Amino acid sequence: MLLVVDVGNTHITLGLFDGEECKATFRMTAKQPRTSDEYGIQLCDLLQHRDFDVKKVDAVIVSSVVPDIMHSLGSAIIKYFGVKPYVPSTLDMGLKINTEHPKEIGPDRIVDAVAAYEKYGGPVIVIDFGTATTYDVVSADGTFQGGLISTGIRTSARALWGGAAMLPEIEIRKPNGIIGKETVSSMQGGLVYGYIGQTEYIVKKMKESGYEDAKVVATGGLGNIIVNETDVIDIYDPMLTLDGLRMIYEKHKKVEK
Repeated sequence: MLLVVDVGNTHITLGLFDGEECKATFRMTAKQPRTSDEYGIQLCDLLQHRDFDVKKVDAVIVSSVVPDIMHSLGSAIIKYFGVKPYVPSTLDMGLKINTEHPKEIGPDRIVDAVAAYEKYGGPVIVIDFGTATTYDVVSADGTFQGGLISTGIRTSARALWGGAAMLPEIEIRKPNGIIGKETVSSMQGGLVYGYIGQTEYIVKKMKESGYEDAKVVATGGLGNIIVNETDVIDIYDPMLTLDGLRMIYEKHKKVEK
């Protein structure tokens, strides 16, 4: 079985694949410092708690936007799973990249782009609602053309209540109406409706730049809040990143052969 590991700024998301079928997904925090043994034990515990045999994991692929944890995590995978993880660079993910500095593109963006293009074709606009919200374009011929990075919804919320003494920490959800009647609903409306507006405007401008026929595919933890409130997003795919890692690993194995 293949274990795919997506290391984000907030969470580490894992998927266990048997062929193309995802048997299970797991999440753990990325912000807590851990030793290789702590990573190894926690990873094994997650799998064993769901009745999966750790010994059946014969391959691991890792994509990370947090370089500081890669030594401990990589060592844990080698020590506890007995395999060396495949860590692809931006340039060997099987996607043509048309940007000024290809190596600077975050691997998470390329993984999402690979998955969106392979699953839904091109041209495609890919939105990932994570710690940062990214908007990227892949053309009809499978070339990553670049995109935008903005503050994520939860990141914006934390900045709001963290930077203003009289604003409370709130649940991120759509309020009953656009006009808030008290502080909490006013904050919720500003966050959610603000992101709906941002999403619609950016998609509109990207389509006007020559991608009128592009499908719009979204993923990411809070993406479902936005998807349900706008018609500019065609597909919400919470498995996009994990599927992309699986696809990249399968391409890597074919090249090896």
